[in-house]
Amino acid sequence: MSPDLEQCLVRAAGGDQRAFAELYDASAPRVFGLVLRILVDRAQAEEVAQEVYLEAWRRAERFDPARGAAISWLLQIAHARAVDRVRSSQAQRDRDARIGLRDTAVPIDDVAERVETSLESARARRALSELSAAQREAIELAYFGGLTQTEIAERIGAPLGTVKTRMRDGMRRLRELLGVTA
Repeated sequence: MSPDLEQCLVRAAGGDQRAFAELYDASAPRVFGLVLRILVDRAQAEEVAQEVYLEAWRRAERFDPARGAAISWLLQIAHARAVDRVRSSQAQRDRDARIGLRDTAVPIDDVAERVETSLESARARRALSELSAAQREAIELAYFGGLTQTEIAERIGAPLGTVKTRMRDGMRRLRELLGVTA
């Protein structure tokens, strides 16, 4: 018989290590499976799964059984951590590529580059100002604030689905305003 994960998590919030061990034993295959599907790399998936349970232990008191199932709460943490790892890996590859290009690139016209960047920045600010306040807030919190959609939902007190819709519609509108095709 599998343990009641919600009760295990509530007891773990009170410092019950045995309850947390039961939670881990019952949920680890699903958590690891989700993380592995996102990351593909087994070693990274193992690291991220470990981070998920560390975060679950530290934040167990924030779990509210009235708001949802423990496995959903754990899988949400796992998804966010795995996506963060993908983003971090991509950012590292991008930095490495930029450094490599910088070291081998031909000299550029710095003045022209700065002017072009300034013009693009102004164009992006104008396009952002055309969005609804709700869309703009969600996009700014994600891209300038570095928050996940879940963190945005918590910060503004809106359902996660609403945040996702605002971001999707806002990004679609930005593409239209900026003439981006894809």
